[in-house]
Amino acid sequence: MLKKFSVLALAGLLAVPAMAMASAGPNAADLEKKVEELSKQLDELKAALDAQREVSDKLTDSVEDMDERSADWDLAARIKFFGDFRTRLDYYSADTVFGRDLDNDTIWTNRFRLNMRVHATENVEFKGRLAMYKTWGNQSAFTDDSGAMWPVFDGNVTRTPAENSALYVDRAYLNWNNIAGQPMWLSVGRRPTTDGQPAQERMGVDGDATPMAFMDWPFDGLTLGYAWTWGPEAMGDSRMRFCYGRGFEAGLQDEDKIVGSIDDMDFAGISWDVMKKDEMIAYLQVFNAFNVINYPNFQDPIIDSMFGEMSGMGARKNLGDILHTSAIFHNKTANVHYFLAGGWSQTNPDADGMFNDYAAMAAGMAGPNTDDENGYSIYAGMRYDMDNIGLKLGAEFNYGSENWLAMSPGHDEIYQSKLATRGQVYEVYGLYDLPTGEFISKYAKTFIRFGYQHYEYDYSGSGDWNMAAYDLSDAGDRMKMGMMGLDPVENADQIYLTFEAFF
Repeated sequence: MLKKFSVLALAGLLAVPAMAMASAGPNAADLEKKVEELSKQLDELKAALDAQREVSDKLTDSVEDMDERSADWDLAARIKFFGDFRTRLDYYSADTVFGRDLDNDTIWTNRFRLNMRVHATENVEFKGRLAMYKTWGNQSAFTDDSGAMWPVFDGNVTRTPAENSALYVDRAYLNWNNIAGQPMWLSVGRRPTTDGQPAQERMGVDGDATPMAFMDWPFDGLTLGYAWTWGPEAMGDSRMRFCYGRGFEAGLQDEDKIVGSIDDMDFAGISWDVMKKDEMIAYLQVFNAFNVINYPNFQDPIIDSMFGEMSGMGARKNLGDILHTSAIFHNKTANVHYFLAGGWSQTNPDADGMFNDYAAMAAGMAGPNTDDENGYSIYAGMRYDMDNIGLKLGAEFNYGSENWLAMSPGHDEIYQSKLATRGQVYEVYGLYDLPTGEFISKYAKTFIRFGYQHYEYDYSGSGDWNMAAYDLSDAGDRMKMGMMGLDPVENADQIYLTFEAFF
């Protein structure tokens, strides 16, 4: 009986799934459909994963490539580039001693400068600047019937518009800072010796030149400096520099040659920021120019080879030394900038003389002037800033005596150096910051500069140490100038307008 019951129970259990499957026929079809859909989705997911894997592989390669190139990017990021562009329009009119009227109603110039700086190590930095400066419509020197402009040479390259569209090296030097952990530095190369104090007032630039504007001469040299802080806070900081440079390289010469042998022309002296705090600076510079030459080496080989004959100066030669001293005090009170500067020069000629009276020498009435000749200059100015409207207005005056010498062939006045004038110059000017939108970089500024200069010359030969400074109002001196065919400018007026952008 028990055996029979077990068989029946087992048969019943086997029948239950079959009955369940028979009763669930439609649900099984849905399940099969869902399985197919899941299988399809799985295939799509596999395809998506394969695509994603391919993208990931590419990204991995790209990241690896970026990692390899990051060192190059780091090198490039260390070099900072910034610059400025200026277009300038000038009007110039002058009267000469013997009645000529000189006029240039419009002279346009373009100037482009590209600065760079990079650290080689923590304490060694390179700074450089390339510059292009030319007149509109010319690729060489333009007509100058005043006879005052010098051809291009080492002391005015990049600073005179008598050039072409080429980019020249304006500055290139290495600074070694924090020598031995002290506030001491060595700087060697093409020096930052133009647009010095107080040129930034009327030029609208941040002055970074070592010497003040009486020394406006690009040259190659070195500086060794030391800085310290005075005790009283009002006195600020101080920097003392020994400076050395070369104004002319004589080249390889026969030591046994007696006639025609010349020496290098060098500069050496001190440049001292006596006190500097915020806008206040008291500055002193003293230097000697050794073995000065009668005329430099000019860029144009034809001019260089013929200049001695054309000018009547003869062969190139050394004339002696020039001692030069200048000082400036600059400060700002409220919105008023002001400065006062003075300069003194003294010639120490050798047997060939300086400030020679060539007319008297030609007549046999005098020999070379071997006396020490002293000259001096005063220079003063002020500027009022109206920051609320972006306008700055200023005025300047400078005077130079009979034998005053400014070492400023790198001036920025188109024709003749303002600060070399033996006489007086009056200038009024303005700067207006243009509302040109948000600045893109910390170097950015855009402005126009406009001004008027009036020159009154008392003596001839401003900036020249070769020829005597003839009195333009003296009948005897006028006769001498006439005998030599000289007709220098007696007074001049210049109006300028610039549009400038720093970036």
